Amino acid sequence: MIDLALHEPYCPVPLSDLALRHGISLSYLEQVFAKLRQHGLVQSTRGPGGGYTLGFRGDEITIADIVTAIEGVTGGSQDDAELGTGGPADLTRALWEQLHTKLMEHMRTISLRSLALEQRAKGFTVQGRKARKKGILKMPPSPVLRVSAPSSVFTLGQWLPHKT
Repeated sequence: MIDLALHEPYCPVPLSDLALRHGISLSYLEQVFAKLRQHGLVQSTRGPGGGYTLGFRGDEITIADIVTAIEGVTGGSQDDAELGTGGPADLTRALWEQLHTKLMEHMRTISLRSLALEQRAKGFTVQGRKARKKGILKMPPSPVLRVSAPSSVFTLGQWLPHKT
């Protein structure tokens, strides 16, 4: 998502480019971006020059939004409380719920834009996408042939040596 934010003013970013740059499986990225698209965090553009851009919320996207979209993490549910039976897992459940709540509160304070600005401040530069040549390729020009033979019967007669 930081990569998309850094490329934001330029062009859509293909998932294949993201996979290569970050060493992530393309099929995994497709799954992740499907979830991000469902939550409105990214938009896709089809066709040549297509790819993904940040969604309609742009500057408002937080790390909590991204984690929630991908992992489905929202907070402790009522079902979790009903599962408590006094077993060993229940001893630490309250601690983990508090930790989760604090972590999500902190992630809501970090915007995607702020992380992109930090990367730019560190000197990260966006490299433009290489233009892809598509369509019919132009044939190389054929070399000009210099013909020294006659071009007609009349010039052939002038070209042949005369017997006298």
